[in-house]
Amino acid sequence: MNLHLMRMSFIKCVLLTGMGLLCFPVFAQDDFEGLGETSFALNHIVNSDYKINFSVRSRYFLYQNDDFSFQNRQLDFVHFSSLNLDYNHSFSLGLQYRIRSIDGGRNELRLTQQFNYTKNNGALRFGHRVRFEQRILGDLTILRSRYRFALDVPLEGEKLDIGELYFVTSMEALLSHSKAHKPELDHRTTSHIGWLISESLKLQLGLEYRFEAFNINTEEKLFLYTSVILKV
Repeated sequence: MNLHLMRMSFIKCVLLTGMGLLCFPVFAQDDFEGLGETSFALNHIVNSDYKINFSVRSRYFLYQNDDFSFQNRQLDFVHFSSLNLDYNHSFSLGLQYRIRSIDGGRNELRLTQQFNYTKNNGALRFGHRVRFEQRILGDLTILRSRYRFALDVPLEGEKLDIGELYFVTSMEALLSHSKAHKPELDHRTTSHIGWLISESLKLQLGLEYRFEAFNINTEEKLFLYTSVILKV
């Protein structure tokens, strides 16, 4: 089977999986929630070793309590500074402020330390990411560790050119703990289709399925992501 046919079969599998994720939980799970998240990100390469990122994200409910409805949930303001250690390794520091008072929740300040490893194998690129987060919600601090494995590949040709599509998928495990609560395990599976419109502009559309607190009382959530990424 040639490369083109393999990619077409792969895309079909992804689309069928996404349709299954969309349809199955709505009819089969009482505790299922569907949410959307729209984000706008600015990336700036300061020099060959240092880059910064700013993003604003809006999250909202699309399906909850067995009903389809739109309800704002939160706003996130995020900054990351990343330092390239060598060609494959980088280290990042992040600062995030989350406004949850929109739906009666507690606002959050989040500090992040991140180590990232990426490697190319032909057209395919894979990456390992480790994150440590301190989530500060008033008098409650939650410590969270995260590991993500990701793959991305252009869908036309051996390299991504302007006007072409690309595919990104990842799996992530999360462990959260605090003095006030039992340790909590989460799992996330994510897939995105992206479009490189120009050298500086990308659009992405994706799905993410989450199993939250599955070691305590599993909650299942499906996210629909829409993203605009601008390089300045």
